[in-house]
Amino acid sequence: MRTLLNIIWFVFGGFWLALGYALVGLLFCVLIVTIPLGVASLRIARYALWPFGRAVVDQPDVGSGSVLLNVVWIILAGWWLALGHVTTAIAQAITIVGIPLAVANLKMIPISLVPFGKEIVRTSSIPPGRRPLHSL
Repeated sequence: MRTLLNIIWFVFGGFWLALGYALVGLLFCVLIVTIPLGVASLRIARYALWPFGRAVVDQPDVGSGSVLLNVVWIILAGWWLALGHVTTAIAQAITIVGIPLAVANLKMIPISLVPFGKEIVRTSSIPPGRRPLHSL
């Protein structure tokens, strides 16, 4: 079922969302100061391409640097990418088949806004004692 959902996701929005994250990631990697933002964006691009079967979990021992990076991320790219998820979710929710995809899009908004301090893992390999923030 995950494979079917991933294929439908890829066709009806996942490719364009992943492309947006990849472009932002490459743009951030051009400047040396923003390379951590670029790496995070490319990590989320891979998640946006095939999200079903993966989960987002908190990293409990991250420092205050992640808070600073999240603030910079929100200002430079986070709110644009979250807006992309909202508009894609609205377009997908028009059809009955697209409703699960729209829900998945809305579940991806938190990591598109604040990616630092979170880790994307396969649902089958969630570490014991760590509850996923959401899984698709």
